[in-house]
Amino acid sequence: MVYAVPNYSHAPLLQNTIAGGTSSIDVAVAQQPESETVQPTIWRHKGELLDFVRRATLNLLAGVITVAISGCVGPPVLERQVLGYDEVTKMLDEKLLLLNIARVSNQEPVHFTSTSSIAATFNWTATLGASGEVTESKGTNFFNLNIGGSASENPTFSISPISGKEFTERVATPFPDTIFEFLVFQGGRIDQAMRLMSAGIEVQKPDGRFVRFIENDPRRPKEYEEFRQIAAHLQWLNDNRQLFVRPLVFDETLIADFKNTPRAEDINNGFNMGLRWRQKPNGNYELTRLKGGRVVVTNFDPMALSDQQRFELDEKIKKNPSGFVYLDIQPNGSGGNFPIQGAIKLRSMFQILNFIATGIRIAPEFEVSPNVSIEETDAGETATLKINVTNNPPDLRLPTVYYDGHYYSVNDTVWDRRSFLILSILFQTTIGRIENVGIPITISK
Repeated sequence: MVYAVPNYSHAPLLQNTIAGGTSSIDVAVAQQPESETVQPTIWRHKGELLDFVRRATLNLLAGVITVAISGCVGPPVLERQVLGYDEVTKMLDEKLLLLNIARVSNQEPVHFTSTSSIAATFNWTATLGASGEVTESKGTNFFNLNIGGSASENPTFSISPISGKEFTERVATPFPDTIFEFLVFQGGRIDQAMRLMSAGIEVQKPDGRFVRFIENDPRRPKEYEEFRQIAAHLQWLNDNRQLFVRPLVFDETLIADFKNTPRAEDINNGFNMGLRWRQKPNGNYELTRLKGGRVVVTNFDPMALSDQQRFELDEKIKKNPSGFVYLDIQPNGSGGNFPIQGAIKLRSMFQILNFIATGIRIAPEFEVSPNVSIEETDAGETATLKINVTNNPPDLRLPTVYYDGHYYSVNDTVWDRRSFLILSILFQTTIGRIENVGIPITISK
């Protein structure tokens, strides 16, 4: 390295000459006063600059790859595991339903177990190492890049055997009419819901007195055939928008004749609670609230009735248990050539499982033609929910369980898959919230 010397008269000029692997630099500067100290100008070798650039590039490349690995490993693992746990839980519920149907068909008691909770901890890491040897002389440049990643999970499962008085009562208690209304209101077929949920139809007189019972049981062929025809008739009315399935709504009177003027505070508080003060013609006030009553199935709009008529009808219906759905097909309305008045008696969850299991061997359902004198309609599939019992495994897409040397699976039709879906919904409403079922079984991996 050559230092600059003073007293050069030519203009500043930077010259850089590299020959034979040796680098030198001449720098011309203006003359400085002799009293000033001349400072040396330091220059870095060009090879050092190239090495610095390469190291910076490698560091940048390593950072980019590490970030990319972290983004590629974590989210896909989490997505696969969450969806995998969800799919397994759904499959277990399907197998439990089929397993209990198989048990009942073999005259064995039912038993349910639920996966009450799944907690999993996910850990994923990404590592990257880079090393190299870079020279300007002739030879081979070495560069090593090491990339690594790892992912782990620690799941904990809580399995709760469902038992006890509360759950047993839910399994053995008939479904309320609100569940039936919910399924039909959501767009389900009313004939399919009736065939699955209904034990039969109780025919009543206008005052509610019992006349006869039409049972939904193939072991009573005439009653079973009549029940199927009524269900098909209601489905025809529903398809033609002539059937009303809804709860009765009316104003319930809490205070009939209040002589004083209610305070503004009482009016505001009552409004927030769904209460309404109304002044009567005599100047006194009455307090009412909007109330939803029992569910009705009719061929006329219940809202066309007066408020008092809806209230009186609800009072009559309340004489029946909550597991009865009021049915009134009047002769002067649509479909009135097949009038009927009474109630649809709903089953419990255990009765539904027993009905399906009995249909496998003991009392299989048979084909019923709709009443052709009423209208052209479809009576639906022969079986409400057909369960196939085979020695060989069925299609993997079908809900299946292996029990006692046989495979029990849902029949591969749209009707049967929809019936199994309804059964799954009813099963979930029966289980409810898993609590007070004893100490759960916890499994950690």
